[in-house]
Amino acid sequence: MGAGGTLHAPASAPTPAATHRHRATALHPGAWWLWALALGTAATRTTNPLLLALLVTVSAYVVITRRPHAPWSRSYGAFVKLALAVLLIRLLFTTLLGSPIPGTHTLVTLPEVPLPDWAQGVRLGGRVTAEGLTFALYDAMKLATLLVCVGAANALANPSRLLKSLPGALYEMGVAVVVALTFAPNLIADVQRLRAARRLRGRHDKGVRGLLQVGLPVLEGALERSVALAAAMDARGYGRTARVPAPVRRTTAALTLGGLLGVCAGTYGLLTAAGGTYGIPVLLAGVAAAFAGLWLGGRRTVRTRYRPDRWDARAWLVTASGVAVAALLFLAAARDPAALHPGVVPLTAPTLPLWPAAAVLLGLLPAFVAPSPDPAPKTAVKEPS
Repeated sequence: MGAGGTLHAPASAPTPAATHRHRATALHPGAWWLWALALGTAATRTTNPLLLALLVTVSAYVVITRRPHAPWSRSYGAFVKLALAVLLIRLLFTTLLGSPIPGTHTLVTLPEVPLPDWAQGVRLGGRVTAEGLTFALYDAMKLATLLVCVGAANALANPSRLLKSLPGALYEMGVAVVVALTFAPNLIADVQRLRAARRLRGRHDKGVRGLLQVGLPVLEGALERSVALAAAMDARGYGRTARVPAPVRRTTAALTLGGLLGVCAGTYGLLTAAGGTYGIPVLLAGVAAAFAGLWLGGRRTVRTRYRPDRWDARAWLVTASGVAVAALLFLAAARDPAALHPGVVPLTAPTLPLWPAAAVLLGLLPAFVAPSPDPAPKTAVKEPS
């Protein structure tokens, strides 16, 4: 050992065989997305803040227990901050622009700005009531919970592995999304590295001036990585498609477009009272047509899959837990809408309905059936001489 000490590699460094074994047993990324989207769908069926807080808690617990140690898995905190920003912005707009909900409990009266006649129905300032703020909070919590659920999917599902599972028709779009998700952490790391270097040199790294002087090297590095990535993708044949007859292309476009329109019409029917009879059949027909269009469109993409992820029993259990939460919340919203949509006029404290809350707890199943992530790799330790 030299005078300066010796760097020893960690004894528990993962071997290639262990890494391959973990990939073989890892959960399919599509199952995480279906689970998270099902929880987000359940959040759209209620404005009860207790149920919404329970959905956020369930997703957060699963993320804490099953999030892998990877750069892309750190995005959950950013989505939580975005959800909090949505809450604050909605409350701010309600305070400044007022609320359509009438209220009798006045919290504060702001100076009201007179507006011209063509702006009738819009006001700036005036009375701020507790009922209006409560209604805005309930409505904003629904969107915030949906954002948190999407953040959970981003933190749990490996984007590069998810790309391997996409249909061939969506492969090019999926590559663009994965590249964007991969480059974003690199940009943040470059900004932190350059700001630390400027601080070590005694230079200013904050404010507009510091941002401009840091932004140019960051953009230059991003451009160099983009050019290198473009050359690597071109060398691997990215963007080359097979020849498909014109009738097949027209059929693919018709099925895909018709399927998307059917999905939109069916979803609208499910969300409205008048379209309850035709909503589900139109939605199922649209999904079937869209899948047929994607299958035909995948014939244009010539590619192979190396070690594709398996959809095993655990993936079915994770997906089923999310779908069960969404289905039971749909049922609860139809049978007892007052419990899932607490009123604000008169202003009353929300109550926690028992069996919808128990249904939400089914979303905790992935924390017990999904495989545990690999332990964080230990860094090299420098022994003193």
